[in-house]
Amino acid sequence: MKQAFALMMVLAVLLQAGYLVAGYDAIYQIGYGAITLMGLMISLTFLWLYLQRATPLALGMAYSWSGASLVLGWWWIFSLAGEPAAMAESPLHFAPLALYLSGALLHFSVIHRSFGLHGAAFLLPVFGAVVVSTVIYLLV
Repeated sequence: MKQAFALMMVLAVLLQAGYLVAGYDAIYQIGYGAITLMGLMISLTFLWLYLQRATPLALGMAYSWSGASLVLGWWWIFSLAGEPAAMAESPLHFAPLALYLSGALLHFSVIHRSFGLHGAAFLLPVFGAVVVSTVIYLLV
């Protein structure tokens, strides 16, 4: 635990130092590009683990990592391309978001089963998140 926290702190300091040296745009582009590519590699690893039947959570992890990577990749490419109007409000962005959300639902399902529960009650926190997000959207 201490090593993971120390790693995060070192990375936070490095990103801040990079910002001071190279500026926001450079660190944003490099960081988003790196996490997009690493996330896709992680997703493929989890897909392989799922195919090997190594863990029931592997498919959810594959979906989550690929969805997250593609959502971040969308914003990375959007920024690299100079924020083109065609991407600004494109419904194509919802495809990787659907993948990401599917991974989250699979996670909730596995977590639900790990507590020995069955049925659709795992959807309660999902609906709760949608309701809270909707309320925040309506308030802002």
